[in-house]
Amino acid sequence: MRWTSYRSTTDGREHAALLHGDELLALDRPLLAALRDDTPLDGWAEHARARPWERLPAETTPLLAPVPDPPSVRDFMAFENHVVTSHAAFGAEVSPVWYEQPVFYFSNPAAILGPEDEVPMAPGTARWDFELEVAAVVGRTGADVHPDRAEEHVAGYVVLCDWSARDLQATETAVGLGPAKGKDTATSLGPWLVTPDELEPYRKGRGYDLRMRASVNGLPYSSGTWADLSWSFAEMLSYASRGTRVRPGDIIGSGTVGTGCILELGLTHGEAAFPWLRPGDEVTLEIEQLGAIRSLISRARLSPDPVPCGSSAQAGAAAYRPGATRPTSQPPAQTLRA
Repeated sequence: MRWTSYRSTTDGREHAALLHGDELLALDRPLLAALRDDTPLDGWAEHARARPWERLPAETTPLLAPVPDPPSVRDFMAFENHVVTSHAAFGAEVSPVWYEQPVFYFSNPAAILGPEDEVPMAPGTARWDFELEVAAVVGRTGADVHPDRAEEHVAGYVVLCDWSARDLQATETAVGLGPAKGKDTATSLGPWLVTPDELEPYRKGRGYDLRMRASVNGLPYSSGTWADLSWSFAEMLSYASRGTRVRPGDIIGSGTVGTGCILELGLTHGEAAFPWLRPGDEVTLEIEQLGAIRSLISRARLSPDPVPCGSSAQAGAAAYRPGATRPTSQPPAQTLRA
């Protein structure tokens, strides 16, 4: 099955829709509401075929992200070749921890875009990048899920682009937190949530033998395969649920496939061959069987005002400038609170 979401002109509301031939067969509710119901997706598919709330042409209906408002977005780093190359780009070595356990960060669920939405650059960035990823959408609540049972909690898979401001990312992660504003502006999802049964014939290694490709302005940039995962989605979802819950609609991103971003390509082949994205660029990210995201890059929605810096922060920056003598006593309590 292939599911998506759209906003109906009939009632102005978001609806789930099943792809059926060249038509979309709509439900009377969003996909997230259907996932939260006890009815499995194949039951909703029978309902959509028998009694669609609305029928629409698939070719011309503007699509939303399959889950436009996910409860959470966890983005992992599960492709080793990307991890090694991207760390080198930041002048760092890969931590041994990466080989011992899956690792992820929380992204912004309020910044989800659809498969053909324009993508604004982050305010203040000069190094705007795409990241070609695949993501699992959680279909069942689970806590401390064992890896052997974790795939039972996957409703389906989607193409994901983790848009990244590399200069902002490098600055903020140097403090030991983040990425935050380096990843905060946009995440594109779509066009379809494809259920796991459709992908079973392609299973290979820890993933599926499906090509992942990216192009910019029609020029091929990236090519990889889902089968190269070093951590499976079962392992990632299990780790995400450790000591907590995963819930219907949660997004579990794979991290970037090898060669799947300009950060890697520029380091390997030079920025002249693979320049950072600019307004007017058209980016296409495609995964076999899942479809493609097609995004026009636009200017930041806001002009890049200076980053706020209070007087106490300015004083602290001066005090800790390289070569400066560190204070030997604690600053006043009011400064700590500031």
